[in-house]
Amino acid sequence: MPAVHFASWQRIDKDEKINRLAFQLEYMQDPEAVRRILKALPEWFGDPEAIEQYVVDAGNDDYLSIVARQSGTTIGVALIRRHFPESAELHLVALSPEARGKGAGRALIDRVAADLANDGCALLSVHTVGPSFDSESYAETRAFYRATDFYPLEEHHNLDWAGPTLILVRRLASVS
Repeated sequence: MPAVHFASWQRIDKDEKINRLAFQLEYMQDPEAVRRILKALPEWFGDPEAIEQYVVDAGNDDYLSIVARQSGTTIGVALIRRHFPESAELHLVALSPEARGKGAGRALIDRVAADLANDGCALLSVHTVGPSFDSESYAETRAFYRATDFYPLEEHHNLDWAGPTLILVRRLASVS
């Protein structure tokens, strides 16, 4: 997979202000950035043990790690686990609070999806808190996944935690 990809995003918000974020995508491990970013997102990552497990995963070669970097600082990360040649799991995607909503998350997912498709992968899945659990933060998460071409497949209880887990899937472009 390519080491570096440059991206930028321009968004016009409700007040007609232009928000720009220029960043670089790079396949690399950055466990300390994972810790920093997740600690800054307590609405989603409030369990210190879970944060530490993601930090461990970020340094584990079983996970493909891609980061969004701005001026040398990691502002976003995605961890992917390839379970089978045909399918992979988006294990984690997280952006620092100041980078949220400015295109880096979409860019991470789209880059991973394209690279996996080029490698023969057909499906990308992700788990998140299901809609039967009332949470505005996770409603935002589900909306983000829907906006990045993931479709809800099914909801299970006691899968990843005691509450509901929603599994979403994204069909990757076939490569001939």
